[in-house]
Amino acid sequence: MMSVGDIYGGKVRVRACGLLFKEDKLLLLKHSSLGPKGYLWAPPGGGVDFGVNARETLRKEFLEETGLEVSVKEFLFINEYRDPNYHAVELFFRVIPTGGVVKLGHDPELPADDQILTELAFISEQEVAQMDPETLHNILREKPDFEDLNKLQGFFEFQRT
Repeated sequence: MMSVGDIYGGKVRVRACGLLFKEDKLLLLKHSSLGPKGYLWAPPGGGVDFGVNARETLRKEFLEETGLEVSVKEFLFINEYRDPNYHAVELFFRVIPTGGVVKLGHDPELPADDQILTELAFISEQEVAQMDPETLHNILREKPDFEDLNKLQGFFEFQRT
């Protein structure tokens, strides 16, 4: 059976990620087998495949992971993440829902009996502030203020050694 490291580790991945806010809460997914504590809360998104643009990728990933159809709005920022096992260049966009029903979906790159998506929730800024930073996507550790997160522009690079 392939592990998360086999699929995502040891190579540079370009990812399209979306920030979806609803009533001052941010939609996040809990991923098992990632992060120093064994799980990680992160915005929906996924790897950009050859021949597929980032906006198409993000629409597909939202539908697969959250059950939501979204309209991809403005490009916000780039986040480059590196640690000893993973290297990702993430393109963050603002998204708004246009249809579908919010529900925990799946990661099609992984077998049905070995999924890493374990929970979906709209989480408030206050709840993020109370969470262990080691269980949060690095952009939420660095910019936990949602107003600041909404205003980010540019390139960010966070490394974990």
